Amino acid sequence: MLSLVDLRTRIASGALTPSDAVRLAQDAIAAREPEIGAFVCRHDTPVVPDHGPLAGIAVGVKDVIDTADLPTQMGSDIYAGWRPRGDAAIVSRLRALGAVPLGKTTTSPLAGPDPTGTVNPHDPNHTPGGSSAGSAAAVAAGMVPLALGTQTAGSVIRPAAFCGVAAIKPSFRLLPTVGMKTYSWALDTLGLFGAGIRDIAHALALLADRPSIDLQSDAPAAPRIGICLQDFAGAADPDALSALQRAGLAAEAAGAIVTDLVLPHAVAAAWGCQPVIQEFEARQSFAWDYANHPDALPPALKARLDAAQDFRACDYDDARRTAHRGRRALKDVFSEVDAILTLSAPGRAPAGLSSTGDPRFNRLWTLMGVPCVNLPVPGDGLPLGVQIIARFGDDGRALAVARMIEQGLAG
Repeated sequence: MLSLVDLRTRIASGALTPSDAVRLAQDAIAAREPEIGAFVCRHDTPVVPDHGPLAGIAVGVKDVIDTADLPTQMGSDIYAGWRPRGDAAIVSRLRALGAVPLGKTTTSPLAGPDPTGTVNPHDPNHTPGGSSAGSAAAVAAGMVPLALGTQTAGSVIRPAAFCGVAAIKPSFRLLPTVGMKTYSWALDTLGLFGAGIRDIAHALALLADRPSIDLQSDAPAAPRIGICLQDFAGAADPDALSALQRAGLAAEAAGAIVTDLVLPHAVAAAWGCQPVIQEFEARQSFAWDYANHPDALPPALKARLDAAQDFRACDYDDARRTAHRGRRALKDVFSEVDAILTLSAPGRAPAGLSSTGDPRFNRLWTLMGVPCVNLPVPGDGLPLGVQIIARFGDDGRALAVARMIEQGLAG
């Protein structure tokens, strides 16, 4: 994989020019893209700035995020060939930092549950996850050092786990979603994919203009980590539980204080209400698409929207109140632990390309708005990942704890 931090170090030393660094990405795309299918469209002759803290960094942009110089088609025939007049706020920020938005990566249609044609770089007979399929696969295949995704339930953390890359779903609204196709305005969150924890920490610190996020947080030398199985979300595969155990042992060996954690009932109850909020808002977000192009909607998303037509506002309001109680209870949990260590996905990437996998171990944390980091756990076979979660606004701590475990697993 291409490492953002390593590329920038080589550029700063003069061993590599920004144009050379972007060319490395282009060469990797030429070699891997025909078999992976991670990109919708891309620049063949991009303009490469020669200055800026992200100069030389080629970026894959999920195709639900507006770009003025490339189409934003959202994986849907409804928007085929659509050209926005301007960049999304996050794309403008990337350009201001010197990065090169090199291409648009595939998305599940309208960032919904239906799959794309992208394959898992580790085995083309397995899904890369979704909806940020192309972004996760592009980084995992070494085609770009940084990619943007979005998460409404599990669309950043799950594909990162399936593809074996680092990723962060930051605290809600830390990064702007202006210029991004909305699925659920109470849940949609921009996320980042990179080769390792250093890479996503550095990128997030720059994009959010918060230097302390860059592995310089005040995380204690012996962080208190609670291992949480999320039993309310159902059972995980044995290999996923084994990866979680290995990550816990690595954290303990690195000096963390590791204990088992059972979440309060109010937090577990919030998990159950996430789909109500998501689909009630989706009904409104996709009202035009549903009314004017129902036959062009993909089947799984169409079925969800059909069902959502009967949702009542009172049920939505009750779900929001349940979520609020869950957030208050989770705040108390973080008075006892510095971070939560839990599952990123039920197991390895499922076989076949007819599904993007199950987001049941991600839904709660998106609803809570807290920062979530996927950390790949080394092992044989298809990748496995674990999820490190910190309190709302404490993205630097989540990344610092993830880096501590990453180093422990490497050792």
